[in-house]
Amino acid sequence: MLKSGTCPKCESDEVYSGATIPLKKGPFGSNSIPISLTSIAALDNYVCTRCGYIERYVCDAEKLTEITEKWSKVTAGESSAAETTK
Repeated sequence: MLKSGTCPKCESDEVYSGATIPLKKGPFGSNSIPISLTSIAALDNYVCTRCGYIERYVCDAEKLTEITEKWSKVTAGESSAAETTK
């Protein structure tokens, strides 16, 4: 987990965080994911500059709750809706 400061892929400590970057929820939602037609969740990004591994986290706990209310839960052993439409 990059949040710990160590890369899980290459074990480097060259990990940087974009958590303090302003305008994460800009007009184009460039650092966010859609939750619904009218809601987006800003993301905090962590990058290992040695191997390029990236992890992204929703930074607002309220948005996590909103996701549980609006998105479909993936159950272990079952295909997601995207996989069944292929």
